Amino acid sequence: MKNIIVSLFFIFSYYGMSQSKINNYKYIIVPAKFEAFKSENQYLTSTLMKQLFVENGFTAVYDNDLPEELMVDRCKGLLVRLLDDSSLFTTKVKLSLTDCANKEVFITGEGRSKEKEYRAAYSEAIKNSFKDIANLNYAYTPKDKDSRVSISFKDDVVRLQDPAEKDKDIRFEDAAQHQSETNQQKVVQQKATLEEQYFKSMEPVSADPALHHVKLIKDTAVLYAQKIPNGYQLVDSTPKITMKLYHTSLMNFYIAKTEQQVDGIVYKKGEKWIFEYYQEEELINKELNIKF
Repeated sequence: MKNIIVSLFFIFSYYGMSQSKINNYKYIIVPAKFEAFKSENQYLTSTLMKQLFVENGFTAVYDNDLPEELMVDRCKGLLVRLLDDSSLFTTKVKLSLTDCANKEVFITGEGRSKEKEYRAAYSEAIKNSFKDIANLNYAYTPKDKDSRVSISFKDDVVRLQDPAEKDKDIRFEDAAQHQSETNQQKVVQQKATLEEQYFKSMEPVSADPALHHVKLIKDTAVLYAQKIPNGYQLVDSTPKITMKLYHTSLMNFYIAKTEQQVDGIVYKKGEKWIFEYYQEEELINKELNIKF
């Protein structure tokens, strides 16, 4: 009984320390291709991995599509590695999180699957292994950058300022203050009137103002955007590819092709993503829930 209590104590202590460490990292970096595989997103492992992290409150990004903040400071993120120790009949994986110095911060227990089909097997094994990360209850907490400086006055020598030097310092401060006031007078005053403001909207405008018979649909299912050549592919929680988006010359405006061979466009309207297409003779506007 005593050994069990001691073991539980060490387990909870380990998770507590691990949670504290991981909370200090803002990003999780998901490889587009894990070292254990030969091709990118093999068996949809990268897509699944990013999805699991996002669902548990992490900000997950692919290693080939890093945000500028992470490109400048790689140490803001942890790289997830998939450690594959599968045998002939059992798929076995662990997930390891390493920092910018390649130091392991956390490693999960082993997730297993007896599924024969590779995609289903890796999906089950990864989900089982990920439970240890989910149990950390991640919440981003930035590191305290305030450094505590210890000051010692031992062997310090105090020198009284000479009256002439003191008078010189006063004259210098007066000159500096005068220069500062002069500079403030030269500051350009910003005009806040509507006439002085200009904003060009990038939202698509209807080519036909009379066209108002549009059927509106809202799809609440989360779709995860994965980068591909010339655009993105949208993957659901299965995970299954449902649509491909291709870049155009306009910002936030894509040519869309679904797996059901439905062609249309996807564009951003305010904070919403709209899939616009024709169904027979009817124009459809479907609101999508896309996570990039």
